[in-house]
Amino acid sequence: MIKKIEPLVGNVLAIEIIDGYTESDEKLARKLFQEKIDEGFDHVHLLVRLDELKLNKSNVKAFMEDTIVTFREFEKIGNIAIVAHSNILKTLIAIDSFFFERLKKGFEERYFDTSQMDEALAFVSSKQPQENT
Repeated sequence: MIKKIEPLVGNVLAIEIIDGYTESDEKLARKLFQEKIDEGFDHVHLLVRLDELKLNKSNVKAFMEDTIVTFREFEKIGNIAIVAHSNILKTLIAIDSFFFERLKKGFEERYFDTSQMDEALAFVSSKQPQENT
């Protein structure tokens, strides 16, 4: 289940994934992302909180669809903050961010522990554009 984290303004989309990640969750995430684009933003900064995600309740097809959409919308993705409590994710994000930052000049992908939620929100919120384009 996806829960939108409020209140965030501008080109920031913050969601929390609770329990499983299903195909309907993937469609909702895509809709929320598109709403930000429709507001006139070139890039959407993402915060995704995963500490309550249960892989055994998640749908592999939903993850695959999400990956495909991410590649299609890659040029519209700004900074990414992943919030979790996982050494494995921390390592994977460090590796992934190396490639992300090379492909997306001027944008970053960072891992934050759940105890750093305020810092993660500040990271994506501080990256607001001066104006919609």
